[in-house]
Amino acid sequence: MTGIRIDGILVAGTVKERVKMAVDEIKKHGIQPCLATVLVGDNPASATYVRNKQKACADVGILTKDHKLPDTLTQSEMNVLVDSLNKDHEVHGILVQLPLPKQIDEFETTSRISPLKDVDGLTPHNVGLLSMKKAVLKACTPSGIIELLDHYNIDIEGKNVVVINRSNLLGKPLYHLLLERNATVTTCHSKTKDLAGICRQADVVITGVGDRTRFTLTPDMIKDGAVVIDVATARLDGKLVGDCDFEKIIQKASFASPVPGGVGPMTIAMLLKNTVTAASLSASFGGK
Repeated sequence: MTGIRIDGILVAGTVKERVKMAVDEIKKHGIQPCLATVLVGDNPASATYVRNKQKACADVGILTKDHKLPDTLTQSEMNVLVDSLNKDHEVHGILVQLPLPKQIDEFETTSRISPLKDVDGLTPHNVGLLSMKKAVLKACTPSGIIELLDHYNIDIEGKNVVVINRSNLLGKPLYHLLLERNATVTTCHSKTKDLAGICRQADVVITGVGDRTRFTLTPDMIKDGAVVIDVATARLDGKLVGDCDFEKIIQKASFASPVPGGVGPMTIAMLLKNTVTAASLSASFGGK
């Protein structure tokens, strides 16, 4: 029995429609939502990601301010830029594209962003709020996964959910979002013992390793009817792939997300949602 393919492009489209309506509404109050993007260096993949985010913003009526900086940028210069964007009332969201050159400290940089403009949900303030179920701006990819589960009416309350990732961008914030839905969450990583055995006990497996030379989620590692969310992106024989072979996994899973076309589109959609939310927050705190 073949499971249901989770269509991230479709669900992202529904999110974008809601965002566009929200943008149109907030414009009536004299606020033009605006996202500032910061790209350091000439990494082709990072440049592509930023362009895609800017295009998505344009599609829903969000302005962007583009900051392209040389890879010789110093930490102090980065700090000055972030401080200026924090003070700019026309900017509602700040996105610093990662990774950064080695001379720029990611934690120092992201921590400097105003929590009210932290559309990636990476500042210590917003991370802390997330752990207390009080966050408004939440990490984009994890919140996109929750949006997918909701769209397909996948109830995770009381279910065993395994997350194979413990990063600040994915695994850790996702852990808190899943707990908010009353799931029983197990976080796995490179030091986990008997990973396959743990996965076979899971109702939902969310995997985000991103290196097929080190790890592949195979059908024998999931139980019949499990839900599989593949968050990983890697290159295999010149093709973009995730952590699992979708065509094989879907034969055993009840729901599964492909790569590409699964979680990826949701990340940008939730960035747009966070940006318009941040614009609303700016109005609440007296800025525009």
